[in-house]
Amino acid sequence: MLNKREFYINGAWVAPAEPRDWHVINPTTEEPCAVISLGSEKDTNAAVAAAKAAFPAWAATPPAERAAIVRRILEQYDARVQEFAEAISMEMGAPIDFSLSDQATCLPWHANNFLRAFEHIEWVKPLGDHAPGAAVAQEPIGVVGLITPWNWPVNQLALKAIPALLAGCTCVLKPSEESPLNAMLFAEFCHDAGVPPGVFNLVNGDGAGVGTQLSTHPDVEMISFTGSTRAGRAISKAAAETLKRVTLELGGKGANLLFADADDKAVERSVRRMMENSGQSCNAPSRMLVERSVYDATVEKAAAIASSIKVGPAHEHGNHIGPVVNKRQWDQIQGYIQKGIDEGARLVAGGPGLPEGFNRGFYVKPTIFADVKPGMAIEREEIFGPVMAIIPFETEEEAVAIANDTPYGLTNYVQTGDQKRANRLGHQLKSGMVEMNGKPRGAGSFFGGVKQSGRAREGGVWGIEEFLESKMISGYDFSLD
Repeated sequence: MLNKREFYINGAWVAPAEPRDWHVINPTTEEPCAVISLGSEKDTNAAVAAAKAAFPAWAATPPAERAAIVRRILEQYDARVQEFAEAISMEMGAPIDFSLSDQATCLPWHANNFLRAFEHIEWVKPLGDHAPGAAVAQEPIGVVGLITPWNWPVNQLALKAIPALLAGCTCVLKPSEESPLNAMLFAEFCHDAGVPPGVFNLVNGDGAGVGTQLSTHPDVEMISFTGSTRAGRAISKAAAETLKRVTLELGGKGANLLFADADDKAVERSVRRMMENSGQSCNAPSRMLVERSVYDATVEKAAAIASSIKVGPAHEHGNHIGPVVNKRQWDQIQGYIQKGIDEGARLVAGGPGLPEGFNRGFYVKPTIFADVKPGMAIEREEIFGPVMAIIPFETEEEAVAIANDTPYGLTNYVQTGDQKRANRLGHQLKSGMVEMNGKPRGAGSFFGGVKQSGRAREGGVWGIEEFLESKMISGYDFSLD
């Protein structure tokens, strides 16, 4: 078992002020794979103090030098990518091939997109020809607290730490205590890449402890959080006293509108996207809305595809899904599956209990319910597991009404061969993102939602601007720059 009790503060690995052990559980074996410490207020204060002291010099560092350090972080990643992927696989259950191809690679993908966007940041620009001498300056906000989740740990780390560093902010990262090992490796990347002491700090802890301490700390100017809507509300309330900026990327209950003219691969594409990462994605297409004329055939095909998806250990190679992250998550998903049965939805694939052949590990059968009615718990609430609800609709207007009747608004999906309809739905669906016919968002796009999915805009130029303040300056002489 790995001993990872230290925190990274002010450029060094330091022992916790007050030892408080936490076992990181391997969801494949249900056994501890590492022991970390949960930080105390003394640890949080030390990290924030280091970040505050480092801020003036880092903010004054030329942007080109900050970009060069991020490129050196990527060099460290390249040298240790296998170790990085293995840590993710062990701590949160992503199968090793998926960890290598999709989870770990989030770091270079986002970092390179940020570096490209960074070249277009205008640090000082004129307000306009109508206002001579009026300038708009962009400046780093200050010390930022970064709180990241366990389900796509590197994705969210990259979407927060990289733009914060590029913007000139100094950081204190609190990764999820369920999956901290990848973040501790990232801290090593930063150290070996020459990130100055205090610019990047890491304190492990839970939400009630370090998370709250960062959210209420008077020297933290901003909190960037990804996680549940419930936790997002708590952070917003905690941060309100100090009036710090709060950006939230929260839950989702994505609707996937499948029309009769969708292409032949639409159903398989939709089911596999739902089951990816064992359904532990806030932007999963968990509600499939199907036009009535193709409803029966779609249900049959979706059930067959879900039943063909293999479940297996995270350390084994292959195209399978792994376990969910922990026992609490497994119990919650099982509760929703039973609730779907009790509410009268038709179970067409999967179901309660462990998959055949498993007696340990937090595995969930890829599960599909048909004949789901709007308002059922499995249609309304985020399950965060490999469970899809299929709902019939008669008209486009009915489909839009069902899709938008949710407190969430992260990602919606459309499957149709009618481009005019696709464009129309892109505007009508109430979400931060809409994906059409399996086409991914382009490089440098932002990720973020509306309503109770939060309103962060992470990625590309928007993701860097999240960490910047705008300042108006009058009487500015641009000829001196």
